[in-house]
Amino acid sequence: MVKAADRTQRPARTSVWLADKAPRGSGRKGVQPSGLDRDRITEATVRLLDAEGLAKFSMRRLAAELEVTAMSVYWYVDTKDDLLELALDSVCSEVRLPDTETDPSAWRTQLCELARSYRALLIRHPWVSPLVGQFLNIGPNWLRYSLAVQRAVGNTGLAPQQRNGAIAAVFQFVYGYGTMEGHFIARCNEAGMTLEEYFRDAVGTVNEEMPGNETIRSARELMNSRTEATVVEMWERDFETALDLLIAGIEGLLSRS
Repeated sequence: MVKAADRTQRPARTSVWLADKAPRGSGRKGVQPSGLDRDRITEATVRLLDAEGLAKFSMRRLAAELEVTAMSVYWYVDTKDDLLELALDSVCSEVRLPDTETDPSAWRTQLCELARSYRALLIRHPWVSPLVGQFLNIGPNWLRYSLAVQRAVGNTGLAPQQRNGAIAAVFQFVYGYGTMEGHFIARCNEAGMTLEEYFRDAVGTVNEEMPGNETIRSARELMNSRTEATVVEMWERDFETALDLLIAGIEGLLSRS
């Protein structure tokens, strides 16, 4: 078993997926903990992250959830980062992957399906967004997702030098949009308020405290257009409008070519 001192002294590994392929625990001293395996540990990690958030997650908290000692968990993983990366790849399996090979002309539908499913992932698991930028995301599920994105964008007919820009435009937009939604929902939960209550309270406070602000006055027409929709309906409408604009932008590039 890798000692805690060794873990803190050696350089951080770039990815758990680039570690040696030997099963965890091979060659380690002591008795292998019974009733544990990587899948069970990963499932418990996802449950805790969903319930309590990234800031409260720790190896000790995970061990308590599993009713084992922290050292038992280290039999299967070397670091906390290993666990977070395993959890990150595990939830990526929830993203629905369209068929990108049968009908290349259906690239619009393919891109929209990938975008909507990625957004849903970010909303269901708010802890995913801060972790996506910390790891290489080369686990099996992220690789399958990345391949689907590459194929869908390739199906557009854009030149290779334009495809990275198209991927960035669509999926960095989705990342930002889904991250904001997920964090908004988390704030509402922490405040013990529904989405509608929190939104009305926030808008009402800003209008009362800053009635003469030019930005607030300018935004009033936009805010009034939202009064007949729920927060979820507003998000859905704005997301689909933005996604339509991005698809139209890709079509515009193709027409200029």
